[in-house]
Amino acid sequence: MAVSFLGRGVALTRRNFLKIPKRHGYIVLLPEIGEESSEKNPLLKDDHLPEFNTITIEKCTAAIGKQTVEFEEKMKSLEKVVDTTNDLDVFSDWLHPIEEAYLPLETTWGIAKTLYFGNQSLMPTKCYVGIHERAMRAVASKFGSAPLFKACKEALDNKNIRLTHSQRRVLTKYVLEGTLNGLELQDKEFEKYTDDLNYILSKIKEYKPKYESATAVYNMTIHNKHVVEDFPEDYLKSIAMNPREPYTGPWMITLKPYILQPFMEYCPDRELRASIWDADVTRCSNYQERSVQASVTLEELRSRRIEQAQRLGFKNYAEMSMETKMAGNLENLHNTIETLLNTAFPAQEQEVANLTEFARERDFNDTLRVWDIAYWGRKQRRSMYNCDENKWREYFPLPTVLSGLFEHIETLFNVKIVESKKADIWHKDVRFFDIFDLNGSSAAPIANFYLDPYARGREKFRKEEDSGWVSIIKSKSKIGNSTPLIALIFNFPPPIGDKPSLLSFRDVQVLFQKFGHALQHLLTTVEYSDIAGLSFVEWDAVFICDFFMENWLYETFMLQKISEHYETKQPLPAEAIESIKRMRSHLAGYKLCKELYLSHLDLELHSSEMFWVPMMKRLWPKYFVLPLEKRDVHVCNFEAIWSGNWAAAYFSKVWSEMIAADLYTAFQEVKSDELQQKELGARFRNTFLSLGGSYPAAEVFRKFRGRDPSPQALLDNLGLTRATKEIK
Repeated sequence: MAVSFLGRGVALTRRNFLKIPKRHGYIVLLPEIGEESSEKNPLLKDDHLPEFNTITIEKCTAAIGKQTVEFEEKMKSLEKVVDTTNDLDVFSDWLHPIEEAYLPLETTWGIAKTLYFGNQSLMPTKCYVGIHERAMRAVASKFGSAPLFKACKEALDNKNIRLTHSQRRVLTKYVLEGTLNGLELQDKEFEKYTDDLNYILSKIKEYKPKYESATAVYNMTIHNKHVVEDFPEDYLKSIAMNPREPYTGPWMITLKPYILQPFMEYCPDRELRASIWDADVTRCSNYQERSVQASVTLEELRSRRIEQAQRLGFKNYAEMSMETKMAGNLENLHNTIETLLNTAFPAQEQEVANLTEFARERDFNDTLRVWDIAYWGRKQRRSMYNCDENKWREYFPLPTVLSGLFEHIETLFNVKIVESKKADIWHKDVRFFDIFDLNGSSAAPIANFYLDPYARGREKFRKEEDSGWVSIIKSKSKIGNSTPLIALIFNFPPPIGDKPSLLSFRDVQVLFQKFGHALQHLLTTVEYSDIAGLSFVEWDAVFICDFFMENWLYETFMLQKISEHYETKQPLPAEAIESIKRMRSHLAGYKLCKELYLSHLDLELHSSEMFWVPMMKRLWPKYFVLPLEKRDVHVCNFEAIWSGNWAAAYFSKVWSEMIAADLYTAFQEVKSDELQQKELGARFRNTFLSLGGSYPAAEVFRKFRGRDPSPQALLDNLGLTRATKEIK
């Protein structure tokens, strides 16, 4: 659960902290703690790795209960000391003890999250939510402490105190967090601000169950085998009433994204597509029964968010959001959106015209509607690029893809990834790896990660069609003598007999993206956990390394490196490689316009008091060629900004993708020079992978590129620059 301005402050730590400022203690019910919990962290073995073989829900709950209480008591004791002592060193007396107390809590929290994603029989949702919320409450005391805020602010302003760059950055984080927690407000104003946050939290709690109920209540049963005859086998297994007999039916379609998205692509029955599309876009709207209607709730929520921002001196909530974004300010962000739109929209016009012509050549005699785009788009893509994406799977066995990916990471960043059997695991499919730094002489690994690759039915958490999760278990910290440890968890098809796991190209994209994300945590050199890895990285910069790694997939040498037919060992055919490279631009204008629209809509919802219906109707034609359908009220089910963490921050993925494209062009410019590639790889490691949140992302970009970023590289990457020139 997220408080309304999570995208601003604590959210930068990549945790969903409950940010209600606390100036008074509260009673905490402590679960029973067995004798094993007397250690600093009862869930770790002597080698400081999690004891997954023996971890239980009870152990996790007991450990989190003990550690959260200890953390809160530590905060209270430090606040008492500051009240009685004038000559305190903010780091040795304050921040170092806080970091020492937080790290065991972070590890237990990370272990619970890893089990939640990786083995729901060991960590069901209800149990994880309790652990998660308890940890959030404890950490709120870290960034809601008025004495600590005051001490950090004074130290930052005191020119006589000698601070390292990293220390200055840590203080900057605490001051920013405290400011956005309202700690500069006077007593009455602070109370009103706390009321704002409590009210916002109540509205989020009101919206979330409505959204979940509206999603859960819908299902459509299909009995006609002709409807599903083109559906991929893996998808049929996920929708079949009996997964052991995926071809016999019946099949159930729901509004879960990993069910809905493929259905819109493969279902040949237009009426069925229109029906499920309607169910999707009317969720939580006034077209549904009163118990799940959310229009009034979201109006109250966004109105109070704007008031909350104004109480801190901002014009609106969107402006407050920019305090913690690489974009910097709304004017810069809107200009960037406009620049991208000026190229993407004409491309979309041509794309829709071409798609209409394609459909009519195949006996489609109507006007294309929004529920037709995914279906005809898939057919057109297959026709244009002569590709059978399901056939490509045979060329992407997971062991080959992983081997090529690891080799590329090792070459580019001068590290070595070595599998180890020393760690406990939560399932026999899980593997454990050490990362060694070849720049140094140490025989000890600098980081470790678990890899849990295969889908296991309902045992694993799943949301999107192409799920992948990076679960942080330990952060780098010199104070706590801690090295990075994460778990990478996927839902790839499991091997069957001698047949290995065969990945779709979309699976390969997800794998590369998540490894990019993971590397930023694993290869950080920053020694304070508060600014190491992904901590204190701006929200719109946090996916840069994801998209940077994905960009390599459109190079011929990379596709050759990660592919071979699982039986014949033949390489991916040259025509398939060309198809993959060209497919990236298919409907790219339409897809980019959709993301730009949702980004603009989100910003407008959090900066204007206009009712959302006229706002949606005004913005839609600016971004889409197809008209807005009468029953389309998608604002009501825009869950990412209402109960997710992306309020006034939805643009973040597009921004990260844009920055990543610009960074990647540096490698494209010297692609034929292996030495220069290695030099660039070292520079990328020393900036984006090393520096974490110790510098603002814009400054890290300038360290690598020597200039400010440009949107042009993204347009070039997606083939939109070329497409627009051809139109003209």
